Amino acid sequence: MLRQYELVDRVLSYDPGADEALLNRAYVFSMQAHGSQKRASGDPYFSHPIEVAGILTDLRLDDETIATAILHDTIEDTVATQEQIEKSFGPSVARLVDGVTKLSKIEAQTESERAAENLRKFLLAMSGDIRVLLVKLADRLHNMRTLHHIPKPEKRRRIAKETMDIYAPLAERIGMYEFMKEMQTIAFREMEPEAYGSIQRRLEQLREGGGDRISKISSGLRLLLGRHGIKAEVEGREKHPYSIWRKMQKRHISFEQLSDVMAFRVIVDDVDQCYAALGHIHRRWPMVPGRFKDYISTPKGNGYRSLHTSVIHSDRRIEIQIRDKGMHAQAEYGLAAHWAYKSGERPDKEAGWITDLVELIEQAESPEELLENTRMAMYQDRIFAFTPTGELIQLPKNSSAVDFAYAVHTDLGDQTVGAKINGRVVPLRSTIENGDQVEILRSKAQEPQPEWTSFVVTPKARAAIRRFVRQKEKGETIALGRKFYDEIVHRLPAQLAPDALGHALKRLKLADEERLMEAIARRTVTDAQVMEALMPGAGSFADPQGLARPVPVQREAISMKGLTPGVAFKLAACCNPLPGDRIVGLRRPDEAVEVHVIDCPELTADNDGEWVDLAWGDGSDGGTARLAIIVKNEAGSLGVMASILGAHGANIVNLALYHRDRNFHTFHVSVEVRDVAHLTRLLAALRAADAVSRAERL
Repeated sequence: MLRQYELVDRVLSYDPGADEALLNRAYVFSMQAHGSQKRASGDPYFSHPIEVAGILTDLRLDDETIATAILHDTIEDTVATQEQIEKSFGPSVARLVDGVTKLSKIEAQTESERAAENLRKFLLAMSGDIRVLLVKLADRLHNMRTLHHIPKPEKRRRIAKETMDIYAPLAERIGMYEFMKEMQTIAFREMEPEAYGSIQRRLEQLREGGGDRISKISSGLRLLLGRHGIKAEVEGREKHPYSIWRKMQKRHISFEQLSDVMAFRVIVDDVDQCYAALGHIHRRWPMVPGRFKDYISTPKGNGYRSLHTSVIHSDRRIEIQIRDKGMHAQAEYGLAAHWAYKSGERPDKEAGWITDLVELIEQAESPEELLENTRMAMYQDRIFAFTPTGELIQLPKNSSAVDFAYAVHTDLGDQTVGAKINGRVVPLRSTIENGDQVEILRSKAQEPQPEWTSFVVTPKARAAIRRFVRQKEKGETIALGRKFYDEIVHRLPAQLAPDALGHALKRLKLADEERLMEAIARRTVTDAQVMEALMPGAGSFADPQGLARPVPVQREAISMKGLTPGVAFKLAACCNPLPGDRIVGLRRPDEAVEVHVIDCPELTADNDGEWVDLAWGDGSDGGTARLAIIVKNEAGSLGVMASILGAHGANIVNLALYHRDRNFHTFHVSVEVRDVAHLTRLLAALRAADAVSRAERL
């Protein structure tokens, strides 16, 4: 384990201006917080965050990132709090530690490729600052290095599979190939021990048979380029076991049939020398057709740049990568190399991966500025939240708890009565943030509410709510029509024949019984017409005006300009318009005109129906307003609210407790008011009361 002074010296060696006091405080704080905790190896738990910090010093990262690595497990695994971290180390380090903590709480769902890809997307979306992701990858790398200390084989295999599915591809995606290769090698050894052992034995036989073949080829490449004035570093290596095994599986060949087990890197000073070296190598040894790739002129999506070629050297095919020092730094450490690697000049072409992965500010004048402006750009238009069992749900931004419920299952959405986000009960309209754990509270007695459409954002939720509301309205209309139908039948002069209803439907040209009941309820047919259709000649037994039942009408105090006198209308329940509101009507076939406030969220371009320009008639007075009133959780607060409403002549017609917590209660209150001006005075009085925290019109 690195000692305190050793870790600090490492950081100061590449960043003399680093905050030495910050690093020392972090070291001591973490050691005290973890106390006597032990890892599976028996080592003090404190050794893990220090080794993670040591890994990140190899990337030459800034002092805040190193401090974050030292502290990254304190909130999750000790009694330390976010507030303590912020007080001792500042808001920036606290934000980074909180980010790593959130990533660590995820339960990987890697049973399917889709779930693994979703989790990788989530990790990217959560990492608003790329340093959070780098600490998490270093944390996973050290856990893999110590994987063999875990006694349970099934747990080792689960961690290895999770690493292979999630973290190694994530490291590859941001170009950190060394992290990727080491993770893959350890995971492969755990998941496929026989295959790993077989390949290792073959490589050992190859080394014994070829002697120092790699060093000889490396020396030959160095001499060749040196004769042409190109100073080059040449590194030779065998490909790592997982890479070999994957190639064998993909091509369905044996180890002996592989011809490019050895790979060499040629590292030169600049781009011109890359192409010059390639020319000299191709003149000296035959090139393998179809194996040349120019990733300098066309970089990979994650910014990787190199020339790749394969040649026949001493009757064996070898792979050669040619790159300059800046490209090599990026190939080793990917994104981190953008601020870790220092060179006199920037490469001729900036990395082409910016648009898909990270928004890099090319005009940055220093590595620090570049780091500060580095943000994960992928998936910013969506969020990732989890069910209590760890299932990942992907939603658009600004999604509510109701959207989440419908995303899990339509039945769950229909039965939603409440929600908990991160263990706390919240209103259903509450928006979900990245990383939230959402628990939906359900009841079979619940049904979708029309007002939900004012805050849901997903098409699935909106469509399901509207479909249910339409079906419910239809059911209620049919039930009402059936009640009126029974009254009509009761007034007939004789008992109906069994087939009378069928004949009546034909005479009225209606498709079925339900259509008849709807027509009766909506008054598109009169009682006299129904009686005549059921029993010819019986229409005269209806009332003279054909009205044998009460028809719901608006208050006499409400009148509308813009409607033909006698045309039925109703005030929309979604926005409860009041005299004084700007209004508009929505006319649908066979329905009363719906009157909405002009900015009602229910009025959208896809509304089916005809829009009608309306205004309140002279003397219109009275209506119901729905209010959301938040009062302090104190004795007498509800009485204060009721007294204010009563003093202002606002009659309470409905009151419901919508949400409660330790400090506040939220009530939804329906009150009768004269007009908008009356409502405005009422809200002002409520807000002026000390017992009332907030009062708004719904």
